[in-house]
Amino acid sequence: MAHPTPRVAVGPDPVPSWVTDAVVDGGGEIVEPSEADAIVWVDVSGPDGLASTVAAAPHASWIQLPWAGVETFASILDHDHTWTCGKGVYADPVAEIALALGLAGLRSIHTYAAATSWSAQRGRNLLGARVTIVGGGGIAESLIRLLQPFHCHITVVRANVDHMDGVDDVVDAAHLADALPGADLVVLALALTPETDGLIGADELALMEPHAWIVNVARGRHIVTDDLVEALRNGVIGGAGLEVTDPEPLPDGHPLWSLDQCIITPHTGTTREMAIPLLAQRIRENVSRFASGRELLGLVDVRAGY
Repeated sequence: MAHPTPRVAVGPDPVPSWVTDAVVDGGGEIVEPSEADAIVWVDVSGPDGLASTVAAAPHASWIQLPWAGVETFASILDHDHTWTCGKGVYADPVAEIALALGLAGLRSIHTYAAATSWSAQRGRNLLGARVTIVGGGGIAESLIRLLQPFHCHITVVRANVDHMDGVDDVVDAAHLADALPGADLVVLALALTPETDGLIGADELALMEPHAWIVNVARGRHIVTDDLVEALRNGVIGGAGLEVTDPEPLPDGHPLWSLDQCIITPHTGTTREMAIPLLAQRIRENVSRFASGRELLGLVDVRAGY
């Protein structure tokens, strides 16, 4: 259904000017929730404020969420509205940091960076390495493109087994255990759902190669943190590059901070400066699509939870 001039409620207050500008640039009009055809929400702290806005907007049929992950809003997702999120918006910068973490770990850049004297040679090539990516969405697609010059053997583990350009093997999630042995680098780039919470624990880490690195750019809860600490302490795997952690923020004094074979970045795969223009473009495009009745980008599968 087309809405020639979409009436859009934005929130929460105070709403940044780049949000209202994006809505107007997309052809929309800013209105109160009671008059709205749609809601654009840019707060990720919790569902309560959005739930109140949705309740006050009886005519709203479409709701735009800010980030790719929607687990924060799982309790209010319903089939009465069309939900979209930032799925795919941040794929390129997050894939970039996944590559950086993997390459730094394999080549021991973190060790050299902390050294205060000339040290022994160490490290392995990403060139020609075997890479397993868990997740087949936008981040995985971007990372696959970035890996092409390295001529890696790439395996993707995903819910739906479909052909992916640049990938040697695609396997379903039930065969994760088969995709871990032999991999030099394992990258987690999937949505957090009840099925993927704690996906990587002691048993999965034990299947990995002693030199292999695991990189997590998805959600901290994909990895059982205590199991990872033990695996790193005991040399079960080569190391971990963590863009996300559980808990998050990672507390001062947590054992992961003191492990030499662990690189931690504070969930900055997409910084605020990177995110604003990317999300603004998604809002503009989706408001324009909503106005003309075209399919929206970043549709959320409410049943699947992402």
